[in-house]
Amino acid sequence: MIDIKLLEHLETYLTESRLHRFQKVLNERTKHFTVATEDVYQLHNTSAVMRSCDVFGIQEVNIIEETNSKSIDREIAMGAQKWVDLNRYHSVKDCIKDIKEKGYQIVATTPHTNDCELYDFDVTKKSCFFFGRETEGLSDEVLKEADVFLKIPMVGFTESLNISVSAAITLQHATSKLKKTTVDWQLTEAEKFEKRLDWCKKTIKSHDEIVKRYYEEQ
Repeated sequence: MIDIKLLEHLETYLTESRLHRFQKVLNERTKHFTVATEDVYQLHNTSAVMRSCDVFGIQEVNIIEETNSKSIDREIAMGAQKWVDLNRYHSVKDCIKDIKEKGYQIVATTPHTNDCELYDFDVTKKSCFFFGRETEGLSDEVLKEADVFLKIPMVGFTESLNISVSAAITLQHATSKLKKTTVDWQLTEAEKFEKRLDWCKKTIKSHDEIVKRYYEEQ
């Protein structure tokens, strides 16, 4: 339960410009789509995917670190780690289980005999886009559990794209198409309140002291 009075108090420490930016960004945020990266080797690739999620309004990012466990590259992420929510998993199995319990279909971004081209993808379904390792791609476990196999049409000699480029292209197309539908894709009011409070705390220096003093004066 969000303490609305506390939120309103914290927001007095922010400029009108910052408050307006928070509201504008929140109105474009969605949990209708989410992204999962599986044991990506290159740290900058995971960070770049996270940055794309922020840019295209994806609120949650799922990082599977069954083999590789690294810190987010702050320089590449460009602060995106402050604005998106990270869910970290130590196994593919745990991630898939959690994703499915949240009502998402598993979308494997890889060529397949029964694949769907990006332009034909049904954006009305709640989906988690899985992106795999740089060389091996997605694991057999993800491919086995996948509900949809998605590919980006390519006409050159190169047969694949960098993971961060693939994610950016996929998310830009999917979110743009989603917003032209009648799907209720935006965050709920409760989720918006939660993110406003979270972003306030991440923006205001010494927010812990401010919160403590606020409750002492109540």
